[in-house]
Amino acid sequence: MRHLKTGRKFHRKKGQRNALLKTLANNLILAEKMTTTEAKAKEIKSAVEKLTTLAKKQKLADLRLLLARLPKKSAQKLFYEIAPRYASRRGGYLRIIKAGLQRKKDGSRMAVIEFV
Repeated sequence: MRHLKTGRKFHRKKGQRNALLKTLANNLILAEKMTTTEAKAKEIKSAVEKLTTLAKKQKLADLRLLLARLPKKSAQKLFYEIAPRYASRRGGYLRIIKAGLQRKKDGSRMAVIEFV
């Protein structure tokens, strides 16, 4: 039984899964818009929204937490450029738009994830 076990596994071990999510979050923050599979988009949405909420506080300790969780370039962009845009917003910083296409290789449903 999978009671209280949240999150998708993506057929990867824990370390590989964490690296995948960190890389996806990094790419999303740097580009501010990204095309990926629906499952990956849904999985990184909550993680990036939590990081954005953390960055909105604009405290040194929060910047250090971001630097621990993201590469330096994306952590600084999130802290100094993206988070101040959402200072008055209470949540919902990302939007997922389901693309009508499926990937030819394996038929996965694709989606576009972007900052609002």
